Amino acid sequence: MSDTRLSIPIYDEKTIKTLSSLEHIRLRPGMYIGRLGDGTNPDDGIYILIKEVIDNAIDEFIMGYGKKIDIAIEEGIVSVRDYGRGIPLGKVIECVSVINTGAKYNDDVFQFSVGLNGVGTKAVNGMSSHFRVASFRDGEFFEATFSKGKQLSKRKGNVKGEHNGTLIEFTPDAELFGEFAFNYEYVERRLWNYACLNTGLKLLFNKQTFESKNGLLDLLSNEVGEATVYPIGHYKTKFLEFSFTHTASYGETYFSFVNGQLTSDGGTHLSAFREGILKGINEFYKKDYSGLDVREGMSGAIAVKLKAPVFESQTKNKLGNTEIRGWVISEVKSGVVDYLHKNPESAKALENKIVQNEHLRKELSAVKKEAKEAARRIEIKIPCLRDCKCHLGDAKLGGDSTIFLTEGLSAAGSIVSARNVQTQAIFTLRGKPENVFSRNRAAIYQNEELYNLMMALGIEETIDTLRYNRIVIATDADVDGFHIRYLLMTFFLTYFEDLVLSNHLYILETPLFRVRNGKETRYCYSEKERDAAVKDLRGAEVTRFKGLGEISPSEFGQFIGEKIRLVEVNVKSIKNVPETLEFYMGKNTPERKDFIMENLV
Repeated sequence: MSDTRLSIPIYDEKTIKTLSSLEHIRLRPGMYIGRLGDGTNPDDGIYILIKEVIDNAIDEFIMGYGKKIDIAIEEGIVSVRDYGRGIPLGKVIECVSVINTGAKYNDDVFQFSVGLNGVGTKAVNGMSSHFRVASFRDGEFFEATFSKGKQLSKRKGNVKGEHNGTLIEFTPDAELFGEFAFNYEYVERRLWNYACLNTGLKLLFNKQTFESKNGLLDLLSNEVGEATVYPIGHYKTKFLEFSFTHTASYGETYFSFVNGQLTSDGGTHLSAFREGILKGINEFYKKDYSGLDVREGMSGAIAVKLKAPVFESQTKNKLGNTEIRGWVISEVKSGVVDYLHKNPESAKALENKIVQNEHLRKELSAVKKEAKEAARRIEIKIPCLRDCKCHLGDAKLGGDSTIFLTEGLSAAGSIVSARNVQTQAIFTLRGKPENVFSRNRAAIYQNEELYNLMMALGIEETIDTLRYNRIVIATDADVDGFHIRYLLMTFFLTYFEDLVLSNHLYILETPLFRVRNGKETRYCYSEKERDAAVKDLRGAEVTRFKGLGEISPSEFGQFIGEKIRLVEVNVKSIKNVPETLEFYMGKNTPERKDFIMENLV
């Protein structure tokens, strides 16, 4: 009788492996920079590599050395030159190749470090096909080159006319990042943030100079534009800086930073900032206004400097230091009260805004009551929603939680059959949703489908209770599908702008063509890909998918699985949103008609 038992691998001394620092970086890159990506998303790894190098240059500026940083990107090669102290010449190789080597553990040398405390530059080195470092100190230099973390050369000597500082040059490794390309707009946005967080610093990139005289006042002004209820309030001390104002938008919008690092998921400093604003306003007006009324339409930015920041992930998206809460609340409250005392016209405009918010909330409350009475039957089960088992906030799979917004039952049918029931939910639209441009928030409660969508997402009161990490618009690639896509984006940008700014809204890319012969099948997302496939596959037949419902469930699974293609919906700055929505979703104008005729094809 043959032995049918499973073959169990031998676990002995030979199975234990010790990897070098850089080998481990290449084997587990996600541990160090999060996602890899090809440059189409601002959070893709190639931008994190740039960030880690610039962070080191920023640290030099923070410590008082070097007021300029030169950045260049040419043919996929990134170079960053700072004018700080320069890496000590005898430790250049160790500082870029040995993890946990650096001066950032010494508070006397680096008090408010931005970088990854001895990991960042090593990660860049390990993930680059070409990496060059050169340090200049007092007329001497040391240079070394690497490829994929392995040293190729080194040299040292004397140099004339070269300012002190460090040059880092690298090319992301295509073996890890694939066919990548840098989006300069993403780079420029990050450089602008750096400039606003470090007044007095100049960053030069693509013949542009990024610098700020007013810090977070400039940052918030650039984001919200001039259409504010009152001039932006600004407060700055050695360890804390913030700015705030109100606009006509719904919801709240915040930008938070720790030691120059954007904390996209907020954290203790942001929650304390929001609470400090409320306490300061109530103290000044001697009232007990609701936080909902105070913060509706608010935009703000906060930056703190900490010696020992604790983040909830390696890539530092959320601050966890609980001990700073009381200090931030107290200082923000004091700063708000001071601003309102010194600016009586702003104080009057702010109070009018709060009273208006309170009035609208009470009006809306009556509409909500009617809507909830009519929709009481759906409180247990929301129509058109096929839910998943795991949701945002679940420790293990919450980050993968996704809801697809589909048009019609045929499209939903393919996704329902192919989806992962653990993490993928479907909300089916019955047709084209209502155009809510310029409508007040009561419109949600007067439209059953939009109300159901809001309840399915769990965002009635705040996006803090959002149930899914990714909201994916999945419509056909035709005129009707595009129209539904724009109507949904209008819905989110009108009422839940902060949800879009928090990178939760996406568009699903699905193939337009299937090209196959007897041996191979290829799915193509453009006519160019189709033509290349037809050329490669002899005797191939071509199928044009007119809608998602034409893609069988067996095929569809691969398009919403590990190889899912998503386009993130983002806005360059919130000040452009009203104008853009007015053009596309407002009243018909000669300008819009001309635009449609020119771009119809």
